[in-house]
Amino acid sequence: MTRTPTTLAALFIGLLTALAAPAAFAADDESDVRALGANLEHYDYPWPVERHTLEAPQGEVSMAYMDIAPDDDISDPPVVVLLHGKNFFGAYWEDTARALAANGYRVIVPDQIGFGKSDKPAAYSYTFHHLAENTRTLLNDLDIDTATVVGHSMGGMLAARYALMYPQAVERLVLVDPIGLEDWKAKGVPYRGMNAWYAREMKKDYAAIKAYQKKSYYDGEWNEDYAEWAKALAGMYAGEDRARVAWAQAATYDMVYTQPVVHEFGQLTVPTTLMIGTRDRTALGKDLVSDELRARLGDYPRLGRQTVAAIPEAELVTFEGIGHLPPIEAPERFRQALFDALGTPHD
Repeated sequence: MTRTPTTLAALFIGLLTALAAPAAFAADDESDVRALGANLEHYDYPWPVERHTLEAPQGEVSMAYMDIAPDDDISDPPVVVLLHGKNFFGAYWEDTARALAANGYRVIVPDQIGFGKSDKPAAYSYTFHHLAENTRTLLNDLDIDTATVVGHSMGGMLAARYALMYPQAVERLVLVDPIGLEDWKAKGVPYRGMNAWYAREMKKDYAAIKAYQKKSYYDGEWNEDYAEWAKALAGMYAGEDRARVAWAQAATYDMVYTQPVVHEFGQLTVPTTLMIGTRDRTALGKDLVSDELRARLGDYPRLGRQTVAAIPEAELVTFEGIGHLPPIEAPERFRQALFDALGTPHD
């Protein structure tokens, strides 16, 4: 066969592409996911992790948290509590927590029971009421009477429940792309059940986590900032205690489906800021429904407008072109919006 200059050039480019491909793939596959322990024993948080002991019928459980002091020595600083999402843990709030501490806030970042460095008991009442009560006992133990509560994703559902249960303890509520702005059961998403959730979780690995987050959270985008948190989550499943992690995750998925808070938004009595990314389409159970229903679920721009209309004292902040994680996808824009909501001049 005669090889023309064009053919040779094409072959050369193809060879370079082939040589480059393995390196690019290796940087984002499961080869660098290591077992981190069911309680992230082998993963360092950005600040020292402290422990709060909770009583439970089957014995004591340990709740991990970070207590971050303001950078300057301030007497009685205002407090912000950051509540994590379903597929995350407290450490992903690092950028937000640093900005708050730099601007005079004391920041409390708990890992809820079942998540992160906290215990993951099998026999436990995984309910939003119980997690809210745990959070209140933690703050009481720290002599914190009132705080601004910021909740992302599942943490938004928990923050709303906390504000409903303890309105006198909440100065302001900030909900960041909270799930649960719609009642999935009422919209036709069938109940999956604990056994099915558990079987699904036992199959979870980095590839599955990445595929879900890339599609649901980031609207098809992906980079190493996103990969960091997906790999940390995968690391909890990579060890011999994966069954313990899978069961806690299954139980909290069941909690999210069966305990909607959307019907009680009208009862919120605290000033509320709802922040949403306009590209966010997160919704539970999309894989269980028809294409027609799937297209209607998780429409955050529409859900955002409905939600602020339902909450008596609420404002809506939107991040154009951003998905489910404004603090990770657009940290500068998120920090600006957060400090605006707090009414705080900032650096």
